[in-house]
Amino acid sequence: MKCHTCGGQTQAIISDMPFKLDTHRIVIFKNLPVLQCSQCGEHLIEDAVMVRVEEMLNGVDASAELEIVRYAA
Repeated sequence: MKCHTCGGQTQAIISDMPFKLDTHRIVIFKNLPVLQCSQCGEHLIEDAVMVRVEEMLNGVDASAELEIVRYAA
């Protein structure tokens, strides 16, 4: 797949990624499968992975300012 930012080639990697839900809430996903551009370093998340991330975000503690979640497909 080509990078949407620079057009470079992407490669599949496993990474930790933060998701800022609002002003005071951040969720960090550990071991998230993403595509990373070899030229500019931009990260892309495939649709199927993002659907699972959204499902998991619905289950996080709404009162926690920071939560770390291990990604599970």
